Amino acid sequence: MRIAIIGSGISGLVCAHLLRRQHEVVLFEKEPRLGGHTHTVDVTLGGQQYAVDTGFIVYNDRTYPYFTKLLKQLRVQGLPTQMSFSVSCTRSGIEYGSIGFNGLFAQRSNLLRSDHYRMLRDIVRFNRESRRLLASPCGLSLGQYLENGDYSQDFIDRYLLPMCSAIWSGSLSTAGEFPADHFVEFFDNHGLLTVTRHPQWYVIHGGSREYVRRIALLMGDRARLNTPVESVQRHPDHVRVTTAQGTERFDQVIFACHSDQALRLLADPGPREQEILGQLPYQKNEVLLHTDRALLPRNPRAWASWNYRVSEDRERPATVTYHMNRLQQLNAPEELCVTLNQGEQVNEEKILGRYEYDHPVYTLSAQKARERRQEISGQNRTHFCGAYWRNGFHEDGVHSALDVTAQFGESL
Repeated sequence: MRIAIIGSGISGLVCAHLLRRQHEVVLFEKEPRLGGHTHTVDVTLGGQQYAVDTGFIVYNDRTYPYFTKLLKQLRVQGLPTQMSFSVSCTRSGIEYGSIGFNGLFAQRSNLLRSDHYRMLRDIVRFNRESRRLLASPCGLSLGQYLENGDYSQDFIDRYLLPMCSAIWSGSLSTAGEFPADHFVEFFDNHGLLTVTRHPQWYVIHGGSREYVRRIALLMGDRARLNTPVESVQRHPDHVRVTTAQGTERFDQVIFACHSDQALRLLADPGPREQEILGQLPYQKNEVLLHTDRALLPRNPRAWASWNYRVSEDRERPATVTYHMNRLQQLNAPEELCVTLNQGEQVNEEKILGRYEYDHPVYTLSAQKARERRQEISGQNRTHFCGAYWRNGFHEDGVHSALDVTAQFGESL
């Protein structure tokens, strides 16, 4: 069969990689590079070059089984890394990190703060009590669940909602609307409901682009860069894909782009496609690569892999800084940072690159829409895949792609 694949993020790459074995595949990508959220940037400091990941960064050995298997097949090497979390509150000035005494009490004044101890007790209580949702879902939003549980506002505003906001790149307000059952299931799967038995996290040696390069070599000229799709028209016996270069005929089409993008490209969306895809929104996040250490906590004892800054504006998208020296083991002469949605805080002279990535928004209505995927995917010569159908991470992108390739008899 002749199959069109739209989008070269992790889902599109996996589909193209597997289906090229038995089918004529054409991969359409609007950007001048493959990879989507996998975007490694070369930075030169002190006469030495460093490959810095600005989008996808980490995976682990427990909850990324398909992605790990893909990397092994591609002979891509992973490097162990430490996942840690810090919070800085602009209003109160309180800072703490998640690792050890020096992190939790990075500010020695926290030793005398009763509200800090209450927050730590609530972390332990939430980890214990929320497990009940694994067996008996509540159907509430995270904000509703926390309100019913009588958790302290410091625990909510300085720990749980920042954690949710950082993981899914959403605002504190959006984090409160996240489905509580889904949140707890994710936390449990990733070992975040316990202080022990955490999975080992990894980064990709040489930057995450290494796996993209391996697939690109295998794809050859079947991947068309700088070729945005303008529309897709389905017919009973074929599909027509239109770009600036003209219209081509295919047997099947796979939308491996974002849900809102897929809906816009469909020339003839059906009622169910409009309803389901329309309930799966995305939001934009500004990303800056820079060397401004002022975006890390003021107290170096609180520095962590992920550093969240609590903003006064609860509607503002996630304000988090990834410390790339720590995450990617970069022995650079300056602190290399990747910061989300705090462009006005970064010293202009220290900015190395500006990027924009879209991330799915998770709400109760979006959760219900995701459960209806089979109503539209695999129908009418059309397939939909992407990390947005699950938790929004790389493993979910691979899993979603495998759901599609299985219909063509291909797997890892």
